[in-house]
Amino acid sequence: MSRTILATLLTTAFVPLATAGLAATGEEIVATVCGACHLKDDQGQMSRIDTSRRTPEGWEMNTVRMMRNYGVQLSDEDFVTVVRYLADTRGLSVAETDGFRYILEREPLADDHGPDDLMSQTCGRCHSYARVALQRRSPADWEKLLHFHLGQFPSLEYQALARDRDWWGIAQGDVLKQLTERYVLGDPPAKADVDLSGEWRVAGRQPGRGAYDGTLTVERDGEGYKVTQALAFADGQSETRSGSAYLYGAGEWRATMTSGETELHEVMALREDGSLDGRWFNSAQTALGGRIHAVRTDAAAQILSVVPDHVRAGETIEMRVSGVGLSGDVTLPAGLTAETVSNDAGAVVLKVTAAADAAAGRGAVAVGGASLDAAVGVYSALDRISVEPAVTYSRIGDNGGPIAKQPAAFDAIGWLNGPDGQPETDDDIRIGAVAADWSVDNFDEAAAAAEDAKFAGQIGPSGIFDPAGAGPNPERVMSTNNAGNLSVIATVKDGDRTLEGRGHLYATVQRFVDTPIR
Repeated sequence: MSRTILATLLTTAFVPLATAGLAATGEEIVATVCGACHLKDDQGQMSRIDTSRRTPEGWEMNTVRMMRNYGVQLSDEDFVTVVRYLADTRGLSVAETDGFRYILEREPLADDHGPDDLMSQTCGRCHSYARVALQRRSPADWEKLLHFHLGQFPSLEYQALARDRDWWGIAQGDVLKQLTERYVLGDPPAKADVDLSGEWRVAGRQPGRGAYDGTLTVERDGEGYKVTQALAFADGQSETRSGSAYLYGAGEWRATMTSGETELHEVMALREDGSLDGRWFNSAQTALGGRIHAVRTDAAAQILSVVPDHVRAGETIEMRVSGVGLSGDVTLPAGLTAETVSNDAGAVVLKVTAAADAAAGRGAVAVGGASLDAAVGVYSALDRISVEPAVTYSRIGDNGGPIAKQPAAFDAIGWLNGPDGQPETDDDIRIGAVAADWSVDNFDEAAAAAEDAKFAGQIGPSGIFDPAGAGPNPERVMSTNNAGNLSVIATVKDGDRTLEGRGHLYATVQRFVDTPIR
């Protein structure tokens, strides 16, 4: 694989694990190659390397910078070996990453911000704040990082939110204080001593496509694993994926798989109860992906998903309860009755009828001793519709260029107003994703004047927005590109009523540099 800067920045977080031919150990490479510049102190600690801890993506970015800026020469095999070694021995615990994993998972629904306006404005205006929070450094190393920023990016002082204040004075004062107090170096967690081989049950949901469940087969392959996933979606489609995976450090699962000709990446965390959770996504179009939760098939009985997760009073539906160790009587919320269509340890299919007077709200579903709280919503009529994500972006691309279009995926969510009868308050009841007709419109007068809805792209029947191509468009005013400011409109038929929800989409330009941690 070429180690060009573009290829490095776009793909190295997921170098195919089969390329790791360990001619030398990671410890040996770090000692010889890295040790040429990073000297050891009296305690045997390597400068800079032993004064920080990072995620696998963080160590990868750091290694790439050594190669790009300082001419360090590493083969693909040695590159993988070094990143594995550093992430295994100088990583973060899963608990330390919680709250910021969205940036590793490329989650488009994320709300990235710092603990206060000062940290958000100082750190989050050039890159995600999550990039900061996914590091641990010594006080001296945090201070060196501030100096690195000023030396490497001197125009910082002239950018917005810097030129109107004493940016450098604030950075050395309040910002450094917060960094050294919030993100203390501490000791690295031990590498997880666990073999993930075996059969797993998985469940999740892909926005714009729907819920799914299935199996994950994990087989040892050297230091990593071979993996196969077989998924069945609620729309009747099935999909098989295969590839490789590696468990970094204390529990960072990273997998690369193919489904047909599509390459997918998967980022999950190994939890204390032995389960895995995270997100998979299209490697070229990261907004296309879904949440995933995985448990071993021999784990304690539990329900992973109930699909569909809502029913209208007076109607009968077929419902699939997915999990592990499912056995015993089925218990549903009051007002719901069921006949069993089929059942095994992994899934129970039910014919569920909701009484005409069934109480509105969400309730638990149980199979034997396994239960899932708030698993099913019951309603007579929806009160409102929202669009998720409420605000997001897409990106133009392709047209013969090297950067793929970045679509956006939307869901229409049905809601009840809750006991207070008022919309958008804390007691609102989320019913779940519902079928909708989709359209886009100009967001404001400026968008209408530029005819953004005409040129920025189209939204399909499943809620996937396909942006237009990149490049100047001679049909637009001043031949501008196909960016736009759009309203995304979901129209839902609910009985004899029509409800509408709106989201906001910025159809913007390409991301020319897409680092493993944005």
